[in-house]
Amino acid sequence: MFRTAALGLPFALLSACEGDETLRSYGAADKTWQLVELNGAAFPDTATLTFPDRNKIAGQGPCNHFAATLNVPYPWFEVTELISTKMTCPAFDQETLFFDSLSAASLSEVLGNTLILSNPDGLTMVFNAAD
Repeated sequence: MFRTAALGLPFALLSACEGDETLRSYGAADKTWQLVELNGAAFPDTATLTFPDRNKIAGQGPCNHFAATLNVPYPWFEVTELISTKMTCPAFDQETLFFDSLSAASLSEVLGNTLILSNPDGLTMVFNAAD
């Protein structure tokens, strides 16, 4: 009995070390983030971002719902496996810009009710926590 418990201890410790190191655990969880500014200009449509589960993001672009995987530790940001519904709308160009910018972001920062996504090439996306 003791031998079985002793063998299980290292595995239990390893799983405890697998904490959520993504943006979610650094202040982004349990909030809906609304894009208010893209590259220094006010974003003219509604686009949101949430962190519903470890390594997952989801939201609403100007036209479509989306979901993606986020597998890098904070403060890094890398969206992979982005999927979305396929509806069209008058703001489709803004949605394309939103998704392209989201995919290009590589850094993140949470400052209270402000979330900033950026990259070294000058991209800046500013989100506010929606009420």
